[in-house]
Amino acid sequence: MTKTWKSVVACMLIFSLILSACGNKEEAAATTADGKRVLKVWGMGAEGTALSKIVPDFEKANPDIKVEVQAIPWDNAHDKLLTAVASKKGPDVVQMGLGWIPEFADAGALLDLSSYTDKYPNLKVDNFFKGAQQTMTYNDQLVGIPWYIDTRVLFYRADLLKEVGYNEPPKTWAELKDAATKLAARGNGNYGILLDSQDQVFTLPFAWENGSEVISSDNKAQFNQPPYVDAVKYLSSFFTEKLAPSQVDLKLLPSFGEGIIPMFISGPWSVQQIKDELPDLKDDQWGTVTIPAKDESGKSASILGGSSLSVFSSATNKDDGAKFISYMNEPEVQVKWYELTKDLPSTTKAWEDKSLASNKDIQTFRTQMDTARPAPFVKPWESIADLIKAAMQEITIGGADVQEQMDQVNSQADDLLAN
Repeated sequence: MTKTWKSVVACMLIFSLILSACGNKEEAAATTADGKRVLKVWGMGAEGTALSKIVPDFEKANPDIKVEVQAIPWDNAHDKLLTAVASKKGPDVVQMGLGWIPEFADAGALLDLSSYTDKYPNLKVDNFFKGAQQTMTYNDQLVGIPWYIDTRVLFYRADLLKEVGYNEPPKTWAELKDAATKLAARGNGNYGILLDSQDQVFTLPFAWENGSEVISSDNKAQFNQPPYVDAVKYLSSFFTEKLAPSQVDLKLLPSFGEGIIPMFISGPWSVQQIKDELPDLKDDQWGTVTIPAKDESGKSASILGGSSLSVFSSATNKDDGAKFISYMNEPEVQVKWYELTKDLPSTTKAWEDKSLASNKDIQTFRTQMDTARPAPFVKPWESIADLIKAAMQEITIGGADVQEQMDQVNSQADDLLAN
């Protein structure tokens, strides 16, 4: 869908909500033949498919509710949501990507759940990690409840690091660069690290660690300021010095197993992938560690991802929607959801469960979660992220000047933020 058409659809969305506010009576929730209230839930991707496996437990606890789950592919989810809200024929409960919440909340498409927090304490902000709390409110309204979360950490080959003098994984920028340099010096097509410069959040942890606001509190872009620029210069040096491949046509996991790529940054999904696809790689040959900090006195930072659950403002079954979201955030349900999908729990209480507390494979992610942050919670972030990706392409592959590219990004980002 073109940006122009997206703008048209967004305008239709806003217009339809204005009309709705002008006196249309709210429709009653649909019911089944035997009188159960129908709750329509949209889930995205694999989570949408997995939802059908946990819904029976909710229905057993709430025999007067019938949940209808529709699984929607992520690829067309955003456009489908725009159309659904504009037509007011969407679901009651919807899974929202964190980056989408400002856009839909700004259009008035998401219900303020504040009035439900006394009845359903699971919806309260203080149940969640500090980073996740930043994604819950928009214009002082409670519009999204974290459902599952993830963050990124550094995966490393412990055996190969030991061969170049590192008995422990790198913990600072200087150590990361030195380790990558020594690992790349093995030659024969080997690199030191894989850095995905086309990941829209690739630069953020390093920029934060270097003191960048990224976008200031008064909604001004900070991409051409020294903290952000210096972080990009540091990251781009891995490419210019051939420590990281600039165009990735290598398959990550086989390359990790063979030692071609001995370090990479990724999320919790890679843990199970390594176990499944590299069964010959012993546990003591690889590990995870939090993202290296700027220096020994600095703090690690990482990106917080995941999804939230929201209720559409046009929903016909708002009350049961709030009840369903509360149920999905029961600590024991969150643990069951992790066992089913390997999605990390969003509620801090769930992490106290023995099955998670004793799981060494995910404890690095638990530690990283304390300093993980979401991408800037602003409406045009997706468009700004595209600008950053394009600039990183020019820098890492085209050899463009970092400051010039960041000046261009900053100017265009300010224009987007002003609209």
